[in-house]
Amino acid sequence: MASTALTADKRKLVFDSWGDPQGHPVFLLHGTPGSRKGPRPRSMVLYQLGIRLIAYDRPGYGQSTRLAHRSVAHAADDVVAIADHLGLGGFSVVGRSGGGPHALACAALHPERVLSAGVLVSLAPPDAPELDWFEGMTKSNVREYRNARENLEELQTTLVQNADAIKADPGSLLSGLDEEMQAVDRRVVADAGIRGMLKQNFLMGVGESADGWIDDAVSFCKPWGFDPAGITVPTLLWHGERDVFSPVGHFQWLAGRIPRATVILQPSAAHFDAVSVLPRVLGWLKDQARKDAAARTA
Repeated sequence: MASTALTADKRKLVFDSWGDPQGHPVFLLHGTPGSRKGPRPRSMVLYQLGIRLIAYDRPGYGQSTRLAHRSVAHAADDVVAIADHLGLGGFSVVGRSGGGPHALACAALHPERVLSAGVLVSLAPPDAPELDWFEGMTKSNVREYRNARENLEELQTTLVQNADAIKADPGSLLSGLDEEMQAVDRRVVADAGIRGMLKQNFLMGVGESADGWIDDAVSFCKPWGFDPAGITVPTLLWHGERDVFSPVGHFQWLAGRIPRATVILQPSAAHFDAVSVLPRVLGWLKDQARKDAAARTA
């Protein structure tokens, strides 16, 4: 059953949690478009890992209040607001795809609370030096992000139409991306369980409006509000080398920028493989959080 936390400016953040209530808390930051119902390990797996998994609808998605003109950095305070509501001290974060930049924001801006961070198939900042941001990216993503930078009216029109299509057929987004997907991604999303979770995720996210999707796209394409080089908490970067939605150059830039990053580049993987590696990443986050917490109190 969904719960609600309020931010300092009285916005509503709707979240769910699964797994072991006494386990290590990890915030799962969903992709774009998405919602708190995005793909996740089964509760039994979370219990076995000793993980309490928490996911929320970013502003403008699902039932969370929109925050106009938000930046990537805004996610950090929103996650802390939910953690405070739950009475949590330290916690970990993991972000997949569009959730990756937001997980980085949490690690960069709240190192006193974030014990470890996992970042899967993330974009890099739009002003990343010496990175060709669009190299290797699908035409649909290039079009969306160019509109986010240069033609906001066209972005809004397109994403509202896409959201309406998802409401009519929750599988329409995956069908539309099929031609651009790598073969390995097609195999992943062909799994009935994963495809069902993705369809529910998209429908929950944009069922009320396309606002969250629009705001995500714009936020990725303007200054994020922090420098990943300032991240000091243990951070795992995972990426599939064949990814065409978040090209491998973004991973390589982040890997060279974050001082304490543990980096894993999977040659045979692409974008949606990040779903299957999540249990291993959660185990890593828990182990690193324990080590980091012990070091802080030593």
